[in-house]
Amino acid sequence: MRRILVVDDDRHTRLALGIWLKQCGFRIAITDGGESGLAAPNNGTFDLMIVDVFMPNMRGFESIRVFHSHAPTVPLIAISGYAFSAAETATPPVSGWRSGATRCLRKPFRPATLPGVIDECLSEAEQRRKHAAALAAIGSAPPNIFTERANTG
Repeated sequence: MRRILVVDDDRHTRLALGIWLKQCGFRIAITDGGESGLAAPNNGTFDLMIVDVFMPNMRGFESIRVFHSHAPTVPLIAISGYAFSAAETATPPVSGWRSGATRCLRKPFRPATLPGVIDECLSEAEQRRKHAAALAAIGSAPPNIFTERANTG
């Protein structure tokens, strides 16, 4: 069962996301974005994070940058009441990419949108992990017999 961290300073958003995601079969950890939110990535393993962009004491994509730095390999969906684009879902603007967001959702969004976006993020993360594992395997492979013969003359 996939585990998702939801971080939002708005209580209603946290509760709604938690209920919806549990109904979709995910295990959920919910925090308010304060100290407990910042400690959550260090205290548990998550498959994905959903993080509000604008929270108290953080400006703009700073919240995304902070959470991404705690778990850089975990896909992160940035959510905000401010429009990222005309569409409900979008790839992050440049500042979002630099901060570590994988996708952006504009609040309010339809709950039915979320599972598809989560699946996309998790699939992309799995492909990156497989690619990294393949590169590591190539790097640790024994020398090729043809390479050895070429080097010895």
